[in-house]
Amino acid sequence: MKTAHVFAPAKINLSLRVGPPLSNGRHPLDSLVCFTRTCGDHVRFSPHTSLRLQVDGPFAYGLSSGDDNLVLAAARLLRDRTSESLGADLALTKRLPIASGIGGGSADAAATLIGLNDMWEGGLTRHELQALGAQLGADVPACLMGSALRMTGTGETIEAVANVPCLGIVLVNPLIDCPTGPVYRRYDELGRFSDPQISPLPDLSTVAGLLAFLQANPNDLEAPAKSLVPQIGDLLAAICETDDVLLARMSGSGATCFGLYPDKAKAQSGATVIKRALASYPIWVEADEIN
Repeated sequence: MKTAHVFAPAKINLSLRVGPPLSNGRHPLDSLVCFTRTCGDHVRFSPHTSLRLQVDGPFAYGLSSGDDNLVLAAARLLRDRTSESLGADLALTKRLPIASGIGGGSADAAATLIGLNDMWEGGLTRHELQALGAQLGADVPACLMGSALRMTGTGETIEAVANVPCLGIVLVNPLIDCPTGPVYRRYDELGRFSDPQISPLPDLSTVAGLLAFLQANPNDLEAPAKSLVPQIGDLLAAICETDDVLLARMSGSGATCFGLYPDKAKAQSGATVIKRALASYPIWVEADEIN
C-alpha cells in the first residue's frame, strides 16, 4: 500500500456577505474564496493497522491529536465509507494558526480525505468526497476544490470561479483565537445584516474588475470580530501603510487579516514592513500568492 502527502492551503474569504440567521441558526452567505499556493499545513499518510495521529509544526501546541481532531474525524468517516479494516499513520504538520479564519481545520480534513482516498484506493470522485466532507463542516467541500470559488447558501453550495488574477498576498494573525461561534453571536447582536443577492458574478479576470467587486462586497464579520479582538484593527492599519497594497481586509470570522499586492515580491516587501511596524506584537506573518 502506497504512502501519500497532501498540502492543505489556507482558505481566504476575499469577500463575505452574511444574512440574518435562519430558523436553524445558520446564516445565508455569499463569499468569494481563494487559496494560497505555498502557505498551509501538510498531512502525510503511511500504512498502519489502525488510525493514529501525530501533530507537529509551529502551531501543534494548540491542537489536540485526539478524537476531536478533524483529521481523525475525516479518516474515520472515509474508513466507514470504504472498509473498517483499513488504518493509517497520520502526521499533521500544523503551520496555520488555529481558530484564525483561514480554514485550517477544514483544509486539514479535506487533505485527509484526498490523501486516504488515494492511499486506500477508495476510488471516490472529488464530488463524492465533497458530499462526505460536508458532514465535517461547511468549509470542507470548498477546501476539497482548492481553487477560486464562490460559496452560497449556508456554505454548502460552491461553484468554481475561472480566471481570478494571481496576486501577492500577506497574511497577518495576532496569535489570538477568534472562534467562529462568538463572532457570529456578536454579529447577530449588532443586527446589521446583509441581504445576500445571488446574482451572476461580474468579470473578475482583471485586477481592476476583481478589486471593484471586492470594494462593493466587504467582509460583514469584520466589525463584530474587531469588537471581540481589537488587535484586528491594528493589523489592518499596518497593512494599509505598506507600499503597493491593493486591499486590506479580514478573512472569514478572523482574526487573520490580509493585504493583496500586485505580485509576490511586493507582498514580501509588505510583510517585512508589517513585521517592523508591529514588532511589539506577537504576530504571525506570511507572504504568498493566491490562486
